[in-house]
Amino acid sequence: MTKLSVNINKIATIRNARGGSNPNLTQIAIDAEKFGAQGITVHPRPDERHITKQDVFDLKKVVTTELNIEGYPDDRFMELVEAIRPEQATLVPDPPDVLTSNAGWNTIERAEALMPIISKLKSLGIRTSIFVEPDITMIKGASEIGTDRIELYTEMYANGYAQNKEEGIAPYIKAAEMAKNIGLGVNAGHDLDLDNLQYFSKNIPFLNEVSIGHALVCDALYFGLENTIQMYLRELK
Repeated sequence: MTKLSVNINKIATIRNARGGSNPNLTQIAIDAEKFGAQGITVHPRPDERHITKQDVFDLKKVVTTELNIEGYPDDRFMELVEAIRPEQATLVPDPPDVLTSNAGWNTIERAEALMPIISKLKSLGIRTSIFVEPDITMIKGASEIGTDRIELYTEMYANGYAQNKEEGIAPYIKAAEMAKNIGLGVNAGHDLDLDNLQYFSKNIPFLNEVSIGHALVCDALYFGLENTIQMYLRELK
Protein backbone atom coordinates (compact mmCIF):
# COMPACT_ATOMS: atom_id res chain seq x y z
CA MET A 1 0.00 0.00 0.00
CA THR A 2 1.12 3.54 -0.73
CA LYS A 3 2.40 5.24 2.41
CA LEU A 4 0.90 8.50 3.66
CA SER A 5 3.41 11.05 4.90
CA VAL A 6 1.67 13.94 6.66
CA ASN A 7 3.21 17.34 5.98
CA ILE A 8 2.84 19.41 9.15
CA ASN A 9 4.06 22.77 7.82
CA LYS A 10 0.59 24.29 8.14
CA ILE A 11 0.37 23.26 11.80
CA ALA A 12 3.51 25.28 12.39
CA THR A 13 2.01 28.19 10.45
CA ILE A 14 -0.97 28.27 12.82
CA ARG A 15 1.34 28.11 15.85
CA ASN A 16 3.60 30.87 14.56
CA ALA A 17 0.66 33.19 13.88
CA ARG A 18 0.20 33.57 17.64
CA GLY A 19 3.56 32.54 19.03
CA GLY A 20 4.07 30.05 21.82
CA SER A 21 3.56 26.32 21.37
CA ASN A 22 -0.14 25.91 20.61
CA PRO A 23 -0.73 23.79 18.62
CA ASN A 24 2.18 21.68 19.80
CA LEU A 25 4.01 20.51 16.71
CA THR A 26 5.75 17.49 18.18
CA GLN A 27 2.53 16.27 19.80
CA ILE A 28 0.76 16.62 16.45
CA ALA A 29 3.46 14.45 14.86
CA ILE A 30 3.16 11.84 17.61
CA ASP A 31 -0.62 11.80 17.28
CA ALA A 32 -0.54 11.71 13.47
CA GLU A 33 1.58 8.55 13.64
CA LYS A 34 -0.74 7.09 16.27
CA PHE A 35 -3.69 7.80 13.97
CA GLY A 36 -2.03 5.92 11.09
CA ALA A 37 0.38 8.26 9.29
CA GLN A 38 3.36 6.33 7.98
CA GLY A 39 5.65 9.34 7.81
CA ILE A 40 6.04 12.98 8.77
CA THR A 41 7.17 15.60 6.25
CA VAL A 42 8.54 19.09 6.95
CA HIS A 43 9.94 21.83 4.74
CA PRO A 44 12.07 24.15 6.91
CA ARG A 45 12.51 27.36 4.92
CA PRO A 46 15.26 29.89 5.65
CA ASP A 47 12.80 32.50 6.98
CA GLU A 48 11.25 29.91 9.34
CA ARG A 49 7.77 31.06 8.27
CA HIS A 50 6.46 27.70 9.53
CA ILE A 51 8.91 24.93 10.44
CA THR A 52 11.91 26.15 12.43
CA LYS A 53 15.33 24.58 12.69
CA GLN A 54 14.57 23.72 16.32
CA ASP A 55 11.35 22.01 15.24
CA VAL A 56 13.34 19.62 13.08
CA PHE A 57 15.60 18.64 15.96
CA ASP A 58 12.57 18.20 18.23
CA LEU A 59 10.77 16.05 15.65
CA LYS A 60 13.79 13.82 15.18
CA LYS A 61 13.42 12.78 18.83
CA VAL A 62 9.78 11.70 18.52
CA VAL A 63 9.10 10.52 14.95
CA THR A 64 9.08 6.72 14.88
CA THR A 65 7.99 6.11 11.28
CA GLU A 66 9.91 8.12 8.67
CA LEU A 67 11.00 11.74 8.79
CA ASN A 68 11.12 13.37 5.36
CA ILE A 69 12.84 16.76 5.14
CA GLU A 70 12.12 18.79 2.01
CA GLY A 71 14.10 21.76 0.85
CA TYR A 72 16.38 23.54 -1.56
CA PRO A 73 19.82 21.92 -1.15
CA ASP A 74 21.87 24.95 -0.16
CA ASP A 75 24.54 24.82 2.54
CA ARG A 76 21.98 25.51 5.29
CA PHE A 77 19.80 22.59 4.20
CA MET A 78 22.71 20.20 3.81
CA GLU A 79 24.06 21.03 7.26
CA LEU A 80 20.65 20.40 8.77
CA VAL A 81 20.04 17.03 7.12
CA GLU A 82 23.57 15.91 7.96
CA ALA A 83 22.88 16.68 11.62
CA ILE A 84 19.40 15.12 11.64
CA ARG A 85 19.92 12.12 9.30
CA PRO A 86 16.26 11.79 8.27
CA GLU A 87 15.08 8.66 6.53
CA GLN A 88 14.45 10.71 3.39
CA ALA A 89 15.52 14.07 1.97
CA THR A 90 13.40 15.49 -0.83
CA LEU A 91 15.19 18.09 -2.92
CA VAL A 92 13.06 20.87 -4.39
CA PRO A 93 14.27 23.55 -6.83
CA ASP A 94 12.40 26.53 -5.38
CA PRO A 95 14.39 29.52 -4.12
CA PRO A 96 13.91 30.70 -0.52
CA ASP A 97 11.40 33.48 -1.29
CA VAL A 98 8.67 31.51 -3.07
CA LEU A 99 5.38 30.83 -1.31
CA THR A 100 5.27 27.12 -2.13
CA SER A 101 7.01 24.66 -4.44
CA ASN A 102 5.83 25.37 -7.97
CA ALA A 103 8.09 23.49 -10.40
CA GLY A 104 10.23 20.42 -10.75
CA TRP A 105 13.97 20.14 -11.30
CA ASN A 106 15.55 20.36 -14.71
CA THR A 107 17.65 17.28 -14.14
CA ILE A 108 19.61 17.81 -17.35
CA GLU A 109 20.69 21.42 -16.83
CA ARG A 110 21.23 20.96 -13.09
CA ALA A 111 22.84 17.52 -13.25
CA GLU A 112 26.35 18.73 -12.45
CA ALA A 113 25.16 20.55 -9.34
CA LEU A 114 22.82 17.80 -8.13
CA MET A 115 25.08 14.78 -8.50
CA PRO A 116 27.51 15.57 -5.63
CA ILE A 117 24.59 16.57 -3.38
CA ILE A 118 22.79 13.30 -3.97
CA SER A 119 26.03 11.37 -3.53
CA LYS A 120 26.63 13.11 -0.20
CA LEU A 121 23.12 12.35 1.07
CA LYS A 122 23.39 8.71 0.09
CA SER A 123 26.76 8.43 1.82
CA LEU A 124 24.97 9.55 5.00
CA GLY A 125 22.43 6.75 4.60
CA ILE A 126 19.64 9.15 3.62
CA ARG A 127 17.21 8.05 0.93
CA THR A 128 17.05 10.81 -1.66
CA SER A 129 14.05 11.95 -3.69
CA ILE A 130 13.91 14.85 -6.13
CA PHE A 131 10.87 16.88 -7.14
CA VAL A 132 10.11 16.53 -10.87
CA GLU A 133 7.32 17.18 -13.33
CA PRO A 134 5.92 14.25 -15.36
CA ASP A 135 8.47 14.69 -18.11
CA ILE A 136 10.18 11.57 -19.46
CA THR A 137 13.42 13.43 -20.23
CA MET A 138 13.64 14.83 -16.71
CA ILE A 139 12.96 11.40 -15.21
CA LYS A 140 15.69 9.79 -17.28
CA GLY A 141 17.95 12.60 -16.10
CA ALA A 142 16.98 11.86 -12.50
CA SER A 143 18.12 8.29 -12.89
CA GLU A 144 21.45 9.40 -14.32
CA ILE A 145 22.27 11.65 -11.35
CA GLY A 146 21.76 8.84 -8.86
CA THR A 147 18.61 9.69 -6.91
CA ASP A 148 16.71 6.86 -5.22
CA ARG A 149 13.24 8.23 -5.93
CA ILE A 150 11.40 10.97 -7.71
CA GLU A 151 8.48 12.93 -6.29
CA LEU A 152 5.99 13.73 -9.01
CA TYR A 153 4.74 17.31 -8.79
CA THR A 154 0.98 16.79 -9.00
CA GLU A 155 -0.45 20.32 -9.19
CA MET A 156 -1.21 19.98 -12.92
CA TYR A 157 -3.09 16.75 -12.29
CA ALA A 158 -5.06 18.28 -9.41
CA ASN A 159 -5.96 21.40 -11.41
CA GLY A 160 -7.27 19.37 -14.34
CA TYR A 161 -8.95 16.61 -12.37
CA ALA A 162 -12.49 18.02 -12.43
CA GLN A 163 -12.40 18.77 -16.15
CA ASN A 164 -10.83 15.59 -17.51
CA LYS A 165 -9.21 13.26 -15.02
CA GLU A 166 -8.24 10.70 -17.69
CA GLU A 167 -6.34 13.31 -19.65
CA GLY A 168 -4.88 14.80 -16.49
CA ILE A 169 -3.41 11.57 -15.21
CA ALA A 170 -2.08 10.24 -18.52
CA PRO A 171 1.35 11.91 -18.35
CA TYR A 172 1.74 10.83 -14.73
CA ILE A 173 1.09 7.19 -15.56
CA LYS A 174 3.64 7.35 -18.35
CA ALA A 175 6.18 9.11 -16.16
CA ALA A 176 5.70 6.76 -13.21
CA GLU A 177 6.01 3.68 -15.40
CA MET A 178 9.21 5.03 -16.90
CA ALA A 179 10.60 5.69 -13.42
CA LYS A 180 9.70 2.20 -12.24
CA ASN A 181 11.25 0.61 -15.32
CA ILE A 182 14.58 2.35 -14.76
CA GLY A 183 14.71 1.51 -11.06
CA LEU A 184 13.44 4.68 -9.40
CA GLY A 185 10.95 4.72 -6.56
CA VAL A 186 7.93 6.97 -7.09
CA ASN A 187 6.54 9.47 -4.59
CA ALA A 188 3.96 12.18 -5.31
CA GLY A 189 2.73 15.38 -3.78
CA HIS A 190 1.19 18.83 -4.13
CA ASP A 191 -2.56 19.53 -4.15
CA LEU A 192 -3.57 15.90 -3.68
CA ASP A 193 -6.76 15.72 -1.61
CA LEU A 194 -9.77 13.57 -0.75
CA ASP A 195 -11.33 14.21 -4.16
CA ASN A 196 -8.43 13.28 -6.42
CA LEU A 197 -6.17 11.00 -4.38
CA GLN A 198 -7.89 7.66 -4.93
CA TYR A 199 -7.93 7.99 -8.70
CA PHE A 200 -4.26 8.90 -8.74
CA SER A 201 -3.15 6.03 -6.52
CA LYS A 202 -5.43 3.55 -8.30
CA ASN A 203 -3.79 4.34 -11.63
CA ILE A 204 -0.26 4.22 -10.21
CA PRO A 205 -0.52 1.15 -7.95
CA PHE A 206 3.25 0.97 -7.33
CA LEU A 207 3.31 4.48 -5.85
CA ASN A 208 5.62 4.39 -2.81
CA GLU A 209 4.46 7.47 -0.93
CA VAL A 210 2.31 10.56 -1.05
CA SER A 211 3.12 13.66 0.97
CA ILE A 212 0.02 15.70 1.85
CA GLY A 213 -0.20 18.73 4.08
CA HIS A 214 -2.35 21.72 3.14
CA ALA A 215 -5.49 19.81 2.09
CA LEU A 216 -5.19 17.35 4.97
CA VAL A 217 -4.88 20.10 7.58
CA CYS A 218 -7.83 21.96 6.05
CA ASP A 219 -9.94 18.78 6.17
CA ALA A 220 -8.89 18.21 9.78
CA LEU A 221 -10.54 21.52 10.74
CA TYR A 222 -13.87 19.91 9.85
CA PHE A 223 -13.33 16.19 10.48
CA GLY A 224 -10.66 16.12 13.19
CA LEU A 225 -7.09 14.94 12.70
CA GLU A 226 -7.61 11.27 13.51
CA ASN A 227 -10.66 10.90 11.30
CA THR A 228 -9.01 12.84 8.46
CA ILE A 229 -5.88 10.69 8.44
CA GLN A 230 -8.06 7.58 8.37
CA MET A 231 -10.05 9.04 5.47
CA TYR A 232 -6.88 9.62 3.47
CA LEU A 233 -5.62 6.14 4.24
CA ARG A 234 -8.89 4.67 2.98
CA GLU A 235 -8.45 6.57 -0.29
CA LEU A 236 -5.03 4.95 -0.67
CA LYS A 237 -6.38 1.44 -0.18
